[in-house]
Amino acid sequence: MPVNTDKQGSSYRLPRPYEVSREAIAEFARATGARADCHVDAEAARTLGYPDVIAPTTFAVIVAQRSESAYIRDPESGIDFSRVVHGSEQFTYTRPIVAGDRLDATTHVDGVRAAGSNAMITTRTEITDAEEAPVVTVTSTIVVRGDV
Repeated sequence: MPVNTDKQGSSYRLPRPYEVSREAIAEFARATGARADCHVDAEAARTLGYPDVIAPTTFAVIVAQRSESAYIRDPESGIDFSRVVHGSEQFTYTRPIVAGDRLDATTHVDGVRAAGSNAMITTRTEITDAEEAPVVTVTSTIVVRGDV
């Protein structure tokens, strides 16, 4: 298995905060078929008690993958991105992502194990707001295909 198991326990931080815009939320909502008005209409979101439009639940993947990419690109990780396949994704929210948020993220490499010729990697990305309050935790499993 070419993936470096010694990277288990490592952490990688997003290089700079991700600025959540109304446009990014609306674009993501259109792309994923999320049709709720609160994703594109600030007044609809305010009616629900939010200060601005709220992101669909899977929007957090944008921030998580930007943070995870530091690990995947790390030459010491042993990961060949051309062999990466998405395994699973789980979102645990403290609160919704809202337009205007400045989100920071830290990815933790929680598990690296062999599964046949493949490597199964579990990451946990903690996403926080500008006040460092938790927003969402994204737990991902990626598969790095081995030689066949």
